[in-house]
Amino acid sequence: MSDLQDRLRGIAVGAAVGDALGMPLEFHPPRPEYAWVNEMIEGPLPAGTFTDDTEMALCLTESLLLTSPLNSRDLSARFTAWYQSHPSDVGIHTAKVLAAIASGTDFAKASHEIQAEEPESAGNGGVMRAWPLAIARHAHPGLLAAETRLQCEITHTHEDSINGALLFNFVLYHILQNLSEAKELVIRQAILQASEQVILDPDFLLAVNLSAMRLPSDLKNSGWVRHSIESALWAVQTTHSFEEALVKVVNLGNDADTAGCITGAISGALYGINNIPQRWRQVLHGEYPIRSGKLWFEQDFIHMADQLAELGNNG
Repeated sequence: MSDLQDRLRGIAVGAAVGDALGMPLEFHPPRPEYAWVNEMIEGPLPAGTFTDDTEMALCLTESLLLTSPLNSRDLSARFTAWYQSHPSDVGIHTAKVLAAIASGTDFAKASHEIQAEEPESAGNGGVMRAWPLAIARHAHPGLLAAETRLQCEITHTHEDSINGALLFNFVLYHILQNLSEAKELVIRQAILQASEQVILDPDFLLAVNLSAMRLPSDLKNSGWVRHSIESALWAVQTTHSFEEALVKVVNLGNDADTAGCITGAISGALYGINNIPQRWRQVLHGEYPIRSGKLWFEQDFIHMADQLAELGNNG
């Protein structure tokens, strides 16, 4: 296995593992360090189960493997079908948009109409599911930018949401372009390069630039896209392993599964799949499509990552 393949697989498995590790801590307050959770435990779902973050990423993957370049109509239909299958959790803003589409509103209008009703809503739903594009477009930054924006706008049209997704995927992209340097240098350079490519609101940019200097008590880790990005960048810049980054971020609580998912993807790109704790990988699982009987395990995510990478190699 090449170093690049190790990192691409690390993104997919890392994101799903982070989602599952954070699942039981979602909606809970931050935990004191002496009580940190560092194992997969039961929550609303059985231990090791991934959530809507990963399910929506699988919708995106299916669509991309069928229609490349990414087709927004096909993707919106898959998101809507997933929503109609009654997943265990759906973000509030995402649910409103997909409910509107399901009731007959054109997909191109639904997200704009919901955004107009709540103009300050800037959730992280378009970020948490975006990582399959970083694998598929690891050699195609222009296509990565266009498709990242496209998939986000189906449910989230606030510029912060879109730019957060772009920043996330460009951090992944730049990590993958620099596999030989020290990890601390790679992540700092990737964040700097990504923030230079994305036009962030000044306050958002400040949060990104200061993320490594935050204290855990400073981090709200809510569903607001700025909070999720800030938490993930804090975790990967203040630790030295996949496990350390994930344990720190999910124990912030609140939107722990999404913070875990984002951090898991970045850490997976940084450290590779072989540095994701085996005890976490062994219990990772979930059902997709919902109520289909099709169970996903680590090996399925590895196969998916390889398919996406091949798509990128052929692009």
